[in-house]
Amino acid sequence: MELARVRALVTGGTSGLGRATAAAIVAAGGTVAILGRDARRGDDAVRDLGPRAVFTPADIVDPDQVQAALSRAVDAFGEVNVLVNCAGISAAGRVLRRSGPGRLEDFARVVNVNLVGTFNCVRLAAATMARTSELCDGERGVVLNTASIAAFEGQLGQTAYAAAKGGIVAMTLPLARELGELGIRVVTIAPGIFDTPMLHAVPEPVRAELSALTPFPKRFGEAAEYAALVLHVIQNRMLNGETIRLDGALRMT
Repeated sequence: MELARVRALVTGGTSGLGRATAAAIVAAGGTVAILGRDARRGDDAVRDLGPRAVFTPADIVDPDQVQAALSRAVDAFGEVNVLVNCAGISAAGRVLRRSGPGRLEDFARVVNVNLVGTFNCVRLAAATMARTSELCDGERGVVLNTASIAAFEGQLGQTAYAAAKGGIVAMTLPLARELGELGIRVVTIAPGIFDTPMLHAVPEPVRAELSALTPFPKRFGEAAEYAALVLHVIQNRMLNGETIRLDGALRMT
């Protein structure tokens, strides 16, 4: 897909990976609807990105809100042919604690937001893309989901997060097989440790230790590097049904 023809919905687009992706799409000549829950940050993002961006407030686990966001994106730009799922939460906690078993509702919340919320956006966006006009090779749309290397090497306390991100990886191929009949590609990106707001709460000594773990380059990933991969996936029609690690060869212990 040519980047100038991109009409994207980016979830979690008010900060971090999503904000960088929205900026990259606009810079490449596309348009973007930013989906998020924080209206102030959404308005700030649109102000920075200009007239080719709109903010669509929504919670990704709410079907009605996501459908309304898609409708607003279509009203603004005519269609939606790219979905980038960056929205998610980070949580840590052991299964067994001194106080007893971990709370089931904590596990369910992480899985509901990160996995079920991602699927909710995919299913609704795919229905919208199926009605768009065909591009080269019969392509109608591209779905990019965000997993994590925790899907493969989850650490202590990451059971819920790893399970949710592992689910995103596992559904990539069956989604690609099913939606391929409609001309929609599905690709997942599994980032390593990236310098996003989620990481800003980590104490500096721990940040230094984490950044040294990556074989090369020995630093955190930058959101712009994630966004650059998104743009490449959008343009490369042979990328489909795959999970791409973006981690500088990091393998968590």
